[in-house]
Amino acid sequence: MSAPTPTDDDDLPEQLRVRREKRQRLLDSGVEPYPVVVPRTTSLAQLRERFPDLPADTDTGEVAGVTGRVIFLRNSGKLCFATIREGGAGDSGTELQIMVSLAGVGEESLAAFKRDVDLGDHLFAHGRVITSRRGELSVMADSWSIAGKALRPLPVAHKPLSEEARVRQRYVDLIVRPQARRTVEIRAAVNRSLRSTLHDRGFLEVETPMLQVLHGGAAARPFSTHMNAFDMELYLRIAPELYLKRAAVGGIERVFEINRNFRNEGVDSSHSPEFAMLEAYEAWSDYNGMAELTRSLIQDAAVAVHGSTTVTHADGREFDLGGNWPSVTLYGSLSDVVGREITVDTPMAELVALAQQHGVGVAPHYGPGKLAEELFDELVRPDLISPTFVRDYPAETSPLTRDHRDRPGLAEKWDLYIRGTEMGTGYSELVDPVIQRARFVDQARFAGLGDDEAMVLDEEFLRAMEYAMPPSGGMGMGVDRLIMALTGLGIRETILFPFVRPGE
Repeated sequence: MSAPTPTDDDDLPEQLRVRREKRQRLLDSGVEPYPVVVPRTTSLAQLRERFPDLPADTDTGEVAGVTGRVIFLRNSGKLCFATIREGGAGDSGTELQIMVSLAGVGEESLAAFKRDVDLGDHLFAHGRVITSRRGELSVMADSWSIAGKALRPLPVAHKPLSEEARVRQRYVDLIVRPQARRTVEIRAAVNRSLRSTLHDRGFLEVETPMLQVLHGGAAARPFSTHMNAFDMELYLRIAPELYLKRAAVGGIERVFEINRNFRNEGVDSSHSPEFAMLEAYEAWSDYNGMAELTRSLIQDAAVAVHGSTTVTHADGREFDLGGNWPSVTLYGSLSDVVGREITVDTPMAELVALAQQHGVGVAPHYGPGKLAEELFDELVRPDLISPTFVRDYPAETSPLTRDHRDRPGLAEKWDLYIRGTEMGTGYSELVDPVIQRARFVDQARFAGLGDDEAMVLDEEFLRAMEYAMPPSGGMGMGVDRLIMALTGLGIRETILFPFVRPGE
C-alpha cells in the first residue's frame, strides 16, 4: 500500500500539484520514484573522457548505465531527447545527452517517459554509447527510470533567482548557476592552498574549543548559550587565539587552525555572524615575519584558483595581488589625509574636534587610540584598494600585542587591507603574563564604561602564559574575505549556506 501524500494537493500551485500527482501515479503503478540504488556503471565525466572526439553517427558498441539531473527535455514523436548533468569538477559539472526512442524502449516506455519525466528529475538511462547526427555524445537508451522525482520546478532561464533567493535556496542556486558551483570549488581550493602553504612551512594544524567558558582573543561581542549538563553559561568562540597560544606554550611552535568563529554583531556585505577564520602562531617570529607569511598565503591561494597572482573577478575585472605589498603606518596615513600630524600623543580634545569636523561619532568609552582608529576607518580605509599593510596601532586598542620596540604608546600590530576591506591582522605577540594581566584589567575598565567588545580577564589563559611562551608572531585572516578578494563577490556569495533572517 502506497504512503499518503503529506501535503494537501488542492492548496498547491499547479506545477507542484502535477508533479505530486506523477509521484503518486508512479507509486500506484509499483514504481519507486526514489529508489535506493540504480545500476549505474560509469560517471558522465568518465564517459566523456573515454570518448572525447568521436565523429557524428558513431556507434561505439559499448553500453553504459548513467545518471544525472535532467536540465533539458525535448519530447517529439518517436524520439525524445534529454540532457542530464552530474556534479563534479568544472564550472558546470558534466553533461550528456540521453536519447529515448520508440525502437529502443517500446511504445509504453516512451509514453511513460513523455508523461513522467520533468526538468529537475534525477534520471537513470542504460544503453549504447553513440554520437548523434550532430556529433553529440549520447546514450541511446534501451531502458530508463526516474532516480529521484523533483516535486518543485527549476527556475526558468528568463526568470532567474533573485540575489536573495540564491542565498536562501543555495541548493537551487547550485543546480542552475555555474558560478555558484564554481565558488564552492574555489573555496575548497583556497582551503587546500592555505593548508599546503602552512604545512610546507612546518606548521601543525590543531582544533580548539568553540564552546568556551570565557570569550576572548578578539574585541567582539559573543553569542551565549547554556550547557544543561553543567547548568552553566557558555560562549561561542569569537577567536581561537587564547587556545592556540596555550598550544604554543606547550611546545607546538608553529601552530594553526582553520575553523568557525561567531560574533554577535552587524551583518553586511563584508560581515557574517558565523565565518571561517585562519589563525597561525610561529615561535621566534614577529609581526614582520607574519606579514611575509600572510602575503605568501594569499598569493599562493590566488595561484591555486586562477593560475596567477593576477585574479579575475566575477565582473570580469582583473586585480593584481602579486609582488611585494606596501606598508603605511596608521598615524602616518591618517596625518596625510587630514593635512596635519596626528600621533599617539595627540590630545583627546583635538581628536574629538577632528571627529566632529568629519562626522565621526565618539562613544563614551573611546580613548584617544580608539578614536584615532575610528578616524582612520572613516577617512583612510576606503581608499586602500591595492594590498596594503597598515602598521603600528595604538597599544590602548591592542591588549594581546607586544608594545612597539621603538615607539612608546604603539603596538607591533598590522592590519591588511585589500579593496578597502580588512583582510587580516598580525602581531608581535605579547608573551609577558604580568603585562598581559594588566592589559586585561584595563579592558575591564573599558567594559565598565560601556564597551561591549572589551575582553575579560582569563585566569586559565594567564596561568598557561606563566609557564612562558616563546617570542612569537601571530596572524589571523578571514577565509571568507580572502575568497572575496579572489573573486570580487560579497561575503554571502562566498559562504555556501550563510545565515539569513528566517521568513523573509
